Amino acid sequence: MNSGQQAIEKAQMLTDNVLTPMKRAFVGKDEIIDLLAVSLVGRENLFLMGPPGTAKSALVNHLAARIQGKSFDYLLTRFTEPNELFGPFDIRKLREGELITNKEGMLPEADLIFLDELLNANSAVLNSLLMALNERIFRRGRETIQMPMLMVVGASNQLPEDEALRALFDRFLLRVVCDNVPQEQLQDVIAAGWTLEQQRAESNGHANSDHANETVSVDDIRLIQSAVNQVDVSTVRQPYVELVQRLRHAGVTVSDRRAVKFQRLLAASALLCGRMVANPSDLWILRYTWETEEQQEVLATLVSEAINRASGEVNDSPHPRSKSNHAPDAEALALDLDRIERRLEQELGATDLSYVQDQLSVLSGRCEWVDSEQTKTFLKDRLKIIWDRLM
Repeated sequence: MNSGQQAIEKAQMLTDNVLTPMKRAFVGKDEIIDLLAVSLVGRENLFLMGPPGTAKSALVNHLAARIQGKSFDYLLTRFTEPNELFGPFDIRKLREGELITNKEGMLPEADLIFLDELLNANSAVLNSLLMALNERIFRRGRETIQMPMLMVVGASNQLPEDEALRALFDRFLLRVVCDNVPQEQLQDVIAAGWTLEQQRAESNGHANSDHANETVSVDDIRLIQSAVNQVDVSTVRQPYVELVQRLRHAGVTVSDRRAVKFQRLLAASALLCGRMVANPSDLWILRYTWETEEQQEVLATLVSEAINRASGEVNDSPHPRSKSNHAPDAEALALDLDRIERRLEQELGATDLSYVQDQLSVLSGRCEWVDSEQTKTFLKDRLKIIWDRLM
């Protein structure tokens, strides 16, 4: 059996023995669990935005327990010191004149890491965190520690405003909102949560599987990660490049560095679908590269359009997340049209006009998905008026 086929089999085990049970245990978190999976396989970091009590740390700890890995989670404050994350100096070695970090049980030894209130990071820990996230290395003096981390999940209930924190936020390739579930799912959440508490009590806090011999280990995850570079992503390079260009025109920042790194997640999506060749459905992950909440609908539109345009190409075993059923907010669309109308009252240059045209194209696509025919007609009539005015 070649390494690619072996990785596909392990990826299927990851789905069957880890992701599917997690989706049963955490009601309403399927989207986040799928993003955890693609981030884990692609060895990239995931940012969760949402209030406390929405199972963010529980998801990461449960995932770590199911792959028999070490987890580390910490609540950052403005006063957090590097020692609290990376470990203090070893006192015994210090007496001998050596500066050696005692990293036992700390972040440098963990496979999965959860950093709550990530954007509270102060300058004392910022540089160390940036290097850890980017290079999987911790440096202190002459000491260099290669960290085994598979993935880091950061969380906050807000987005960064300070420029230094934007650099930290940028190290999280994917971003997703983690909120309380809709009211209609609350009863299922309460029942599943009670079952999960019982299982934890029985297994002393570790995930318990009825098929212990079928579990996925940290070594299996590393095998899958190593196969990511073998996936052929050239098959989607043209639609991917076109999508990145459209995102940039629509005002979504996608740096060259991020554009290159996203290819690993395209490959990870393919592996999780049992493929060694990427196809257009794997572009779904680009929905989660937003920097502001307002960009989410724009991204959903542009990504879905890109997938649909390439649908004539070979698209075997599409990723389930490629099918978006996210209905647009008609009121938000109307407000966006208001903003464009106000902008047209100003004198615009050629670049600004091109930007407005791109925005109108995005909104036009979103209007097609509005449920109410009456509201859809109203919005499309407004769009036509603005288009005529623009031309």
